Amino acid sequence: MEMVIAAIVGLLIGAFVMFAVKRLNEQNTKKTAASEAQRIISKAQSEVAKIKKDSDAKAKDFEVKARKNTETEINKQKAQMKNKESQLERRLKEVEDQHKNRMDENDKFSQSLKDRQEKIQISENRLKDAEKSTHEQIHFLQKKLENVAGMSQDQAKRELFIVMEDAAKKEASIRISQIEEETIKEADKRSKAVIARALARFASEYTSERTVSVMSLTSDEMKGKIIGREGRNIRTLEALCGVDLIVDDTPETIVISGFDPVRRELARRTIDKLMEDGRVHPARIEEVVEKQKVELQKSMKEEGDKVIIELGLSGIHNELVKLIGALKYRNTHAQNALNYSMEVAHIASLLAAELGYNIKLAKRAGILHYIGIAADHTFEGNHSTVAASLAKKFGETEEVCHAILAQQDEDKHGSVLAWIIHAASILSNSRPGARRPQMDSFINRLKDLESISNSFDGVIKSVAVQAGREIRVLVESSKVTDDQSIVLARDIIKKIERELPHVGSVKVTVMRETRSVEMAR
Repeated sequence: MEMVIAAIVGLLIGAFVMFAVKRLNEQNTKKTAASEAQRIISKAQSEVAKIKKDSDAKAKDFEVKARKNTETEINKQKAQMKNKESQLERRLKEVEDQHKNRMDENDKFSQSLKDRQEKIQISENRLKDAEKSTHEQIHFLQKKLENVAGMSQDQAKRELFIVMEDAAKKEASIRISQIEEETIKEADKRSKAVIARALARFASEYTSERTVSVMSLTSDEMKGKIIGREGRNIRTLEALCGVDLIVDDTPETIVISGFDPVRRELARRTIDKLMEDGRVHPARIEEVVEKQKVELQKSMKEEGDKVIIELGLSGIHNELVKLIGALKYRNTHAQNALNYSMEVAHIASLLAAELGYNIKLAKRAGILHYIGIAADHTFEGNHSTVAASLAKKFGETEEVCHAILAQQDEDKHGSVLAWIIHAASILSNSRPGARRPQMDSFINRLKDLESISNSFDGVIKSVAVQAGREIRVLVESSKVTDDQSIVLARDIIKKIERELPHVGSVKVTVMRETRSVEMAR
């Protein structure tokens, strides 16, 4: 019994000892885990501090570099501005020198005219004395001539008039032949112009300066993306946009070639969008092209709305407004078609105001008369016919449609509005620079006309006015009589026709002035 009790006590003591040992081990394990956790936390805090320190250093370096780049760019801009200022100052000095030289030349010319006027006055006084002395002698010789000829002065004049009449008839017949030749040439010229306008709406033949747009790329890598594998991307772009893309060795540049400026604009917008996105493949190209077509139509509509608001018009159909906006992407000669149409509308409104006509109606016909140039080649007829049919289709009045149709030079006599639009169009086209005559050739044309007139004896000075359509010639009254001035005008015209056959219609006005000066003493 005592052994059992001893065994139980031994077991209890052993269990207690094991429990104590186990508890002690657990406490040691917790202490070890706490110290390890503290070590990890300390290490993490030191790494965080190190990362923060590196980030602050990098941010500071970036800020220093950005500031340095900004200062460099500012200094560069300042240098460019200073260079431009020096160029402007140098140009201003050149203009001032030219103005001073012109003023000196004018002073010399004025002094020369003054000296010549004094000489003319002296010559006129001498001629007056000579006329007094020779008047009786002329009368005597006239009587003697009548006796020798056996006819009176009136009879001689009649004979002379008969001879002059025959000569005038002969000259008139020659002139009629010349007019017929000029008419044939003009008809040929206008027929070529009609063909040119027709070709201008069908992209078959074109000149590079009017049909090419140069576009800058973000990098040369975009060239490879635009071309694509085996050229599939560039073929898709060309097919969907209706243009030719030329990728050459020029860095970061691609050339968009196509007659239709709207298609070129569509291609430009599409490539811009593809560069922004960076994803270039046929499916994406097709998606972007369709989206940009909608955006381009919207842009043309907005442009047309701006024009309508600026002109103060209302009630114009949306399709016509789109065509007005599309004129922004068309050119005729050196003029933008939209700017030209707006200029015609403004001039027409001024003419209508002077004539007491409806100003709004004149503006309406003026802005719509050229929309046929914005239509594609699927419409038949010249631009006036197409514009008139479109205006009629979208609800414009008969008077406006007739005024538009009249611009094809077949039916202008129908209404006042047609004449107003025709006159406004001519005024816009005839101003210097509107139809691309270069300024140098324009000035040389005037100089040639004045040089021809000055080459005749007795001419003091000649001036070309009205853009070379008229020459005013001042002659010396002592050398050229009233009858001789008529002959001089004809001679000048003949020389102009001979030396400047393509100058067009030129009016020659010969001016002769006689002054009688007496001094009271």
